[in-house]
Amino acid sequence: MPFEEKVDFISFIMRMATGAYIALGLVEHPETKEKKKDLELAKFTIDTLDMLKIKTKGNLTKEEEVFFNEILSDLKLKFVKVKEEE
Repeated sequence: MPFEEKVDFISFIMRMATGAYIALGLVEHPETKEKKKDLELAKFTIDTLDMLKIKTKGNLTKEEEVFFNEILSDLKLKFVKVKEEE
């Protein structure tokens, strides 16, 4: 079965965010089924999303902007929490 994923901005952000959640050790890796932390990768992904937020300012729909803000805020809060637990 071919890989079929909706190609839109929210799906793209969700895919990146999922990678960050996996790197934070909060979600199982889909292939290994393991939870493993890689805080350096999580920080890089969050920083990349932050940069993307700046670069797309004024070019998103209201729905995209709200989703992006909520997911980025959640990632930042969870990053701080996971880092404090280390």
